Amino acid sequence: MTRISHLARRIYEKWKRDTLSQSDFRPSVSILKLSFMAVFVGVAAALVAWLLYRMIGFVTNLAFLQRIAFDFVPPAAGHSRWAIVLAPIAGGLVIGLMARFGTDRIRGHGIPEALEAILFRKSQMMLKVAILKPLSSAIAIGTGGPFGAEGPIIMTGGAVGSLFGQAFYLTSIERRTLLVAGACAGMAATFSTPIAATLLAVELLLFELRPRSTIPVAIACFVADALRPFLLGPGPLFPVDAVFRVGLPQLSMAAVCGFLAGLLATAMTAAIYKVEDGFHKLPLHWMWWPAIGAVAVSLGGLLDPQALGVGYDVIDQLLTGKLVGAAILVFMLVKGAMWTIYLSSGTSGGVLAPLLALGAGLGGLESLVFPGPDPRLWPLLGMGAMLAGVMRLPFTSIMFALELTHDASALPALLVACTTAYGVSVFLMKRSILTEKIARRGFDIFREYTVDRLEHMSVREVMTTEMLTVPGDTSVREAAQRYFGADQKYRAYPVVDADGHLLNMLDRAEMARLREADADGTATLAALLGKDPVVAFPDESCKSVAIRAAVEKLDRIPVVDADGRRLLGMVTRYDLLKPYTHYHLEERVRERFIGGRPVA
Repeated sequence: MTRISHLARRIYEKWKRDTLSQSDFRPSVSILKLSFMAVFVGVAAALVAWLLYRMIGFVTNLAFLQRIAFDFVPPAAGHSRWAIVLAPIAGGLVIGLMARFGTDRIRGHGIPEALEAILFRKSQMMLKVAILKPLSSAIAIGTGGPFGAEGPIIMTGGAVGSLFGQAFYLTSIERRTLLVAGACAGMAATFSTPIAATLLAVELLLFELRPRSTIPVAIACFVADALRPFLLGPGPLFPVDAVFRVGLPQLSMAAVCGFLAGLLATAMTAAIYKVEDGFHKLPLHWMWWPAIGAVAVSLGGLLDPQALGVGYDVIDQLLTGKLVGAAILVFMLVKGAMWTIYLSSGTSGGVLAPLLALGAGLGGLESLVFPGPDPRLWPLLGMGAMLAGVMRLPFTSIMFALELTHDASALPALLVACTTAYGVSVFLMKRSILTEKIARRGFDIFREYTVDRLEHMSVREVMTTEMLTVPGDTSVREAAQRYFGADQKYRAYPVVDADGHLLNMLDRAEMARLREADADGTATLAALLGKDPVVAFPDESCKSVAIRAAVEKLDRIPVVDADGRRLLGMVTRYDLLKPYTHYHLEERVRERFIGGRPVA
């Protein structure tokens, strides 16, 4: 048995300092360390966003305007039909080659890759990803791909945070915090939405809500947002100069808007993976898929050039009511088809901007029939609801719409629309567009976060105090005959001295070792046993002891007092599961307190 009582003692002392004060949270010095690191991660993420914007501008100008410039312009600014046909296909060929001979992790929209690194690769991302992901995305978007820059920036920012963390001695959770800080800071720098970016971390990437992670992430997001005016320009991305009067009729129709957005979100997600399945059936290497998918972009660009590229200008037109009627329907059909086919082909690009465009387009169509004095309300609600339905991030979507437009008057209606779309999505789809890709790689993500009952119940509450102990002055021969015969009662026994102080644990394997060391069996257990047992403490959490038992492969651990000497009880694997009886009572037992009785 591995002797780790000193380690257990250190763990216990740290746990005691952090928790016995009965505080709501468990503060740690690592919060200060990670917060300091998050400042540099936020700066790096802002620079990554600026660099990607410049790269997209360079590729767009070169492909569609045949000039050397770095301005962020829409592909529709060019008038060459040949450029519209050839540029996307050339971009798809280059991306396929980069993925084939660089790294295939640049394929896709970035957020699933960040999730996979967080959950299954100890938050480690490669340097090649940090270099090739923004480059491939700039080529895809710059050559007309109907994507947003935010997904690649999120993944690249996460890679920067991960690489920064890998340069220091950090735990996997600390690296995760820096990875998420970089990813969300990239989103904050792209859209000037630091609060929504922090909520994205809470709702999707962190898998916890603790000060040790949310504080560094928030710091990185606000640092990146503070630098944005100097790098990408000030102000909201889509300012809406309106004060919406939201009454009962508008709230009722907001629910309808959310319902329709949830249906569209479900259809778009299913279509993407259906088309992806079709690409997998092609008798060609996946390297060629982006070029094939780019054909749809070329055809769509010929039908509606506005559907090419990121489309921020079109989103602004939809939110301000400058794009109306049949033009919205054409844009949605073309944009939706281009995005679905090209993203399914495994190219590199984000999903937020296309979802904003499609959601705003849906709202634009609804504004033709929905009531209200200002038809601009519905594109705003459709935009937020579409995000909530596809990505299943209701509160991030609400705050995202608010920060993009700086219009708080629509908040009640946004709450109704986004919550409704979120509910429809949850009922109709097993997984979101973000988690489905990870599930297809053989991993499963469960996104319902609850309090860990093991962590919030002490060993004192579950340990057994009635024990069968072995006196330390018992001989080896007598111990073998009395406790390890045919009627052996327990797998292991605590050995104590005359004062009830724990000497060590005795199991069958240890018994065999003692008999080999003392052939005649006359020596006492106290003389032969080591004095460094694996122990637990009564005020320790069940979770920390369960981890120790799993690492040491133990069925039971003795519980001792704070001095680590007097034996107080035993805790077994079964005892450590007792906190989950509360789950049965709270989740399974239905009760009626007026004229009823509990039923299971």
